[in-house]
Amino acid sequence: MSQQKPNLHFETLAIHEGQAPDPATGAVIVPIYQTSTYVQEELGKHKGYEYSRTGNPTRKALEECLASLEGGKFGLAFGSGMAAESTVINLFSQGDHLLVSDDVYGGTFRLFQRVFTRYGLTFSFVDARDTKNFEKGLKKETKGIWIETPTNPLLKIVDLEWVAQFAKKNNLLSICDNTFGTPFFQQPLHWGIDVVVHSTTKYLGGHSDVVGGAVITNRTDLFEALKFHQNAVGGVPGPFDAWLVLRGLKTLALRMVQHEKNAKAIAEMLAHDSRVERVNYPGLSSHPQHALAKKQMSGFSGMISFDLKGGLSASRLLLKNTQLFSLAESLGGVESLIEHPASMTHASLPPEVRQQLGIGDGLIRLSVGIEHEADLVADLKNALDKIR
Repeated sequence: MSQQKPNLHFETLAIHEGQAPDPATGAVIVPIYQTSTYVQEELGKHKGYEYSRTGNPTRKALEECLASLEGGKFGLAFGSGMAAESTVINLFSQGDHLLVSDDVYGGTFRLFQRVFTRYGLTFSFVDARDTKNFEKGLKKETKGIWIETPTNPLLKIVDLEWVAQFAKKNNLLSICDNTFGTPFFQQPLHWGIDVVVHSTTKYLGGHSDVVGGAVITNRTDLFEALKFHQNAVGGVPGPFDAWLVLRGLKTLALRMVQHEKNAKAIAEMLAHDSRVERVNYPGLSSHPQHALAKKQMSGFSGMISFDLKGGLSASRLLLKNTQLFSLAESLGGVESLIEHPASMTHASLPPEVRQQLGIGDGLIRLSVGIEHEADLVADLKNALDKIR
C-alpha cells in the first residue's frame, strides 16, 4: 500500500516513493532481489516474504511508486500489460457482460473476443465518444465498463467523469487503460474510475527494454481480489524487470514534457501538409474533443495518428523512407517509432471491424520520441516528399 504524501510533487514521488535506502546496505537505489524464496525464522514466522511469486522487495518498491504516481492507494505489477488486463478480467464471472470502448488496442480486443468469451463473458464494443452509446448498450448482465483514453490508435477521448458516475449509478466496475495518457498527464482515479491499467512496457518503462504491466486502485476490496489473482495466476514480473520499470519512472516527468513538445510540433506540421487527410492528436484545437482533453488531461502525450491520401501505396512509401522513425510496434520509448495499425498492432481485428472504426490502409501511428524536434519534423517531411 502506498503511503500518500500529498505535499510532494509528481517528480519527487517518482524518485522517492517506495524507494528508501536499502536497510541492509544503505544502497541508494533499490536492489534487485534476485531470489525465488526466503528463509523463515521458524514455522509461521518470516520477514514479510515467503516466495517471489507472492511478493518480492523490488516489485513492492515498484508497486508503491506506481500507486503514488496515479494518486492511488494500491498498486500491483505484472509481467506484461496483457497479464495485467487478464487479472482484472478475472474479477468477473461467467455470464457477466462488459461495455468496452470500441477503439482499443488490438491485443485487448483479441483477449476479450478470442479468449474470455470462451469462459462465458460477453463484450459490447461501443463508440465511447458519445456517452449515449453506453446507455444503449447497458444490459441486466452488465458488470463492468472498460475504456481507453486517449484511445489506440485513433486518439479518441472518453469522458472519465461521466464514465465513473455512470458506473457507480449502475453498480458497474469502471476500468481505464491509461497507457497513452500516463499518470503524469492524466489520473483517472481522480475522476472516480475504480481501476487503472497500464502497459509499463510503454512510457512508464520508457526505454524499450522491458515488458510489464500494472494495475492501480483506491478500493481495498478490489486490491485484495486483484492481489489474490496476481498470486494465484502468477503473471508477475521478475525482479530485474521490476527494477527496469522503477528506473524508468524516475525520468518519466522529464521525458513526457519532451514527448509532448515534439508531438505538438509534428501534429501541427502534418495538419498543414496536403498529403495528409486527417490528423488525430488531442492537443490540436481542431481535434473534435480538444476541450474534453484539456479538462481531464494536463498534457497530450506523444502519440499521433494520421490518414495519408493514397492509402496503402502511400503508407508503404512513407514507412520505407523515414530514417529516425523506426518501423516497429510498441510505443512510449525515448526513440521515435512509426507503424501501420491495419497490418501491425491492430491486425487481429477483423477487417470489417477495422473498416467500421476507421483503421484503414492509409492510417499511420507515430510514437514521437525525445530526439530533437527539428530533426523529427525534417525526417517526416523528407519521407512525405517521396509520396507523389
